[in-house]
Formats: sequence, structure tokens, C-alpha cells
Amino acid sequence: MGSKYRIALYLAMTAIMSLNPDATLGTQSLESTSGFSTGQSWGALRKAWKGYRIAKVQADSARMTEYATKIRKIQGELGITRSTFPNLGIA
Repeated sequence: MGSKYRIALYLAMTAIMSLNPDATLGTQSLESTSGFSTGQSWGALRKAWKGYRIAKVQADSARMTEYATKIRKIQGELGITRSTFPNLGIA
């Protein structure tokens, strides 16, 4: 990975982490309300978004609803703004 991509990734992650003012950077790990570390929760959120996008391409509304629910749950645990899914009636 080139250095310009590392810098862009670092800046993107810094922006994401700044959404949660209670989060601290460094070697400390925060525990979410579900008992998972902050890093684990961000990883789960990333995978849930990927699953949602795949389900959307496949026009699978049941799986889209499932992933949308998971996304909102994890966002709530991380203390960030919850996404809305008006096409699914989830707000």
C-alpha cells in the first residue's frame, strides 16, 4: 500500500472516530454495551454495510432489512448517528 493511501485511510478513520467524542485513540480499547471492543464493533459495522450493499444489488429486501437493523444497532452501540433507510421504512 502506497504512502498516499495510508494517509488517506488514516484521515478517513480519524474522521470516523471523531464522530464519537467519548472515544479515545491509542492503545486503550473501549467496550461497547454489547461487550465487544470498539474495533470489533467497527469491523462488524463495515461487514454489515457490505452485506447491505450486496443484498441491495440482488434486490433482496428481507436481507436488506436484516442488515439495516444490524447497522442501526451497532451504530447505537458505538454512539454515532444512526442511518435511516427510507426505502425499507426504517428511520
